[in-house]
Amino acid sequence: MKRACLVLIMVLAVTGLAVAQISAPTSDVLGAHLNHGRGCAGCHAPHSGAWGNGQNKSGDTTSGGYALWGQDVGALYGKTLTFGNNTMEVLPTSMTATTPDVSGLITCLSCHDGNYAQGAMMQNKVYETLPSTYGKLNTIPTLLGNAGNTGLASQYLADHPVGLNAAVSCGGQWNWDCTETNGVISMNGPNSSAFVKNYGFFVSLSAYNNTAVVTCTSCHNQHLMNIVKVTNGKTSGLPSGMYATMFFIRAPYNPGSGTAGSNQTAQFCRQCHGGEANESNGSYTIPTTF
Repeated sequence: MKRACLVLIMVLAVTGLAVAQISAPTSDVLGAHLNHGRGCAGCHAPHSGAWGNGQNKSGDTTSGGYALWGQDVGALYGKTLTFGNNTMEVLPTSMTATTPDVSGLITCLSCHDGNYAQGAMMQNKVYETLPSTYGKLNTIPTLLGNAGNTGLASQYLADHPVGLNAAVSCGGQWNWDCTETNGVISMNGPNSSAFVKNYGFFVSLSAYNNTAVVTCTSCHNQHLMNIVKVTNGKTSGLPSGMYATMFFIRAPYNPGSGTAGSNQTAQFCRQCHGGEANESNGSYTIPTTF
């Protein structure tokens, strides 16, 4: 009888997680990046790069040579930005640079800057259905250099550090008990491996000078706004399936799930901020709830 009850409890637990999965998204997975139907051409111009999209105001001639980029990035070249925690970042001087801040930062800023790069189509409006707890706000701070807070000396100070100086480390009070090899993080310590089982390690960190660094695309998958595929295994202990997400987050992330006490949004941040995780504070068996 005890064994039968245990099996039933396990089935119900897995079923509860399965309910949180969705078999298919309810709208186009490109989401807000569908650009009112323009789609992929909003960022990529199959002919003539930024000139082809009518977005080249700086005279840059290299943007179209990278991923057929169709937005003007010339105004951003070489600019020094100061992000949160006073992390300094000097942007690349060309799209031909081989550093990860080309594909992971400056391309994003060509639409999401609002300071140096103001010619793109980004209007700082949200196109997703927000949880009711968010109120009626639909103007969101998606422009890193122009968030509307004039009290800051630099608007970037209110943003999460990104770039070649935004390093992720292993060991110490605030980090995971992981290991880093040539800029690749392995979640193989007692705490970090337990976290992977309870949630996963979905972030896509870049390697620069043998150090793991955070760029925009570490947390966001620009091509999938509302869905993420999870495969049970070495990178996640969650049941395999399609999970809901928001804001192009590349992991299960749904603050509107409706489940009381859901910790999935906190779990996402804990992928890098290991010191604040349950597992680093003596709780190894708290699962991710949906």
